[in-house]
Amino acid sequence: MQIERLTKKVRLELIEYAFNVVYLALVFAAFTQYRRFLLAEYSITYTNYWLGLFAAMLLGKVIMIGSVFRLGRWLEHKPLIIPTIYKALIFTIFVLVFRIVEYAIKGLLHGDGLVVALGEFFAQKGISEVLANSVVVLVTLIPFFAVKELGRVLGRERIAALFFRNRVEQ
Repeated sequence: MQIERLTKKVRLELIEYAFNVVYLALVFAAFTQYRRFLLAEYSITYTNYWLGLFAAMLLGKVIMIGSVFRLGRWLEHKPLIIPTIYKALIFTIFVLVFRIVEYAIKGLLHGDGLVVALGEFFAQKGISEVLANSVVVLVTLIPFFAVKELGRVLGRERIAALFFRNRVEQ
């Protein structure tokens, strides 16, 4: 009995993680493709596709950890838009932090050092691009967390049934 319950819990956690990763990977792949198209106009090749997948896997797990620690728990009695926007804002900040860490790691791997890498990030990106990317990430995370909040209130199974099962018309 205990093993069946544990198996079911692990299976549900893996499904949730897969959902998180697929959604985020699609969002980050769209950003990567957009960046690729923009840079191609200037004959610059951009091929950092794997970084988006890595970021999706990492952020997908961070989102799950946030739910374990009940991030935004104090907002659960509010209208769903409040915890949805709150979580979208928090995880938009995480995406920005991961982007900065990505540049830091690249700099360290290339032997440039942390300070040079971070200086390069802010010199290349500029505050306008960082803010623009953050706004787009925020807007893409709102429906993601809206569905998660609906699942919290109505039940995951019900939401999954609404999105992924045929309905009988009456």
